Amino acid sequence: MKDQKIDRLLRSAGQAGQQVPPQMPFGFNTRVVALLRAGEKKAHGLLPLLRGVAVLSAVVIIISTIAALREAGQSREIGESFTNEYAIVDSAIQDEFSP
Repeated sequence: MKDQKIDRLLRSAGQAGQQVPPQMPFGFNTRVVALLRAGEKKAHGLLPLLRGVAVLSAVVIIISTIAALREAGQSREIGESFTNEYAIVDSAIQDEFSP
């Protein structure tokens, strides 16, 4: 009984080498590569978003820096004008009340 099973197994193994292996269908390689490349673009979809956020953040920082410098310059000018006005008024008051 065992000899029959072994003989049948050996015959099957000997016939297996004669079969032609199945080939891929025409254009399969191209479709696989196209799907792979399409997947790569979707995988990096977050990168343009991060780039846009970084650029927008840089623009906001630049604009706020310019606004802060401009405001500081204006407050300095206002402070100087108040100082000069107070000095003029102070000297006028001292002239009025001095004997």
